[in-house]
Amino acid sequence: MIGVAVVGAGRWGPNLIANFRASQRSRVLWVVDRDAQRLAQVKERFPEVELGADASLCLADPAVDAIVIATPANSHYELARAALEAGKHVLVEKPVTDSLETAEALVALAARTPRVLLVGHVFVYHPAAQRVKRYLADDALGRIFYVSMVRTNLGPIRVDVNCAWDLAAHDVALANYWLDAEPHSVAAVGGSWINPSIEDAVFATLRYPGEVLVHLHASWLHPRKSREITVVGQRRMLTFDDMQLTEPIRLYDKQVSDEREHFVESFASFRMSVRDGDILIPRVPGGEPLRNECEHFLDCIESGRPPLTGGAEGTAVVRALEALTRSLANGGREERLRS
Repeated sequence: MIGVAVVGAGRWGPNLIANFRASQRSRVLWVVDRDAQRLAQVKERFPEVELGADASLCLADPAVDAIVIATPANSHYELARAALEAGKHVLVEKPVTDSLETAEALVALAARTPRVLLVGHVFVYHPAAQRVKRYLADDALGRIFYVSMVRTNLGPIRVDVNCAWDLAAHDVALANYWLDAEPHSVAAVGGSWINPSIEDAVFATLRYPGEVLVHLHASWLHPRKSREITVVGQRRMLTFDDMQLTEPIRLYDKQVSDEREHFVESFASFRMSVRDGDILIPRVPGGEPLRNECEHFLDCIESGRPPLTGGAEGTAVVRALEALTRSLANGGREERLRS
């Protein structure tokens, strides 16, 4: 059994605790949080777990093999660094850190240790997202033109990061995973209405290799919860709606092509032809993304294999988010990603 300590028992932490308790391969030994009321709630729900207000307690416990970090982004680096230095494997919620410099430092430290560093980009572990990845790898849509990604909700409103670092981080991770690439540049605009200098809504366009455009709309100030993605290819188009639990994917046999008609007078006319074919709704196997992520973390600890969303993948997302942040500060100017 892999001994696990969860640091952070706020909104997301209890989900992580429950998944690692439910696994046949791990047991939750510690839960750490600075909020005494939160710890009391954890004790009531999980009475067998040791509680603490300081992460140093679980880091010093030799029975703890892995640290799971679900705290505000600005604390990720120090906690993950201390865990790696203590010889623990680390699952840290996205974003891996709040800066490119610290993200790269964590990746280097994990490589030296060596210990598993997995970043919680949970939607990459969605069975439907992995089906989309196979469609793209098999060239089922043809050349990809653009991807439109909408992620909105009313709250929760955060004060440690803006909605791009909170919400769009999911979509950048998915786009990088599906396209097997990082964007070259980002242009973004946003608005701050609830808290000064913390964007509540962001609209961004990312340019990927092969002239692929990815457009993001992220907002926690929106009347409707949406997780809608459209992928437009040369031969087919695809939608992925995470809110549709039984039929999240639709594959459209639609395309626009050109037809040329040659006349005797050597005059050629150009006419666009629209093909509107069938809609395929593939059967997607069930599976809770967070459970898949937690089990994958345990797999990597046991096997030594690199994680699907490791430090390098998490750092790539931070690199894009930093460029997005610079674009917001510069009035939507297109910003190149830093190497």
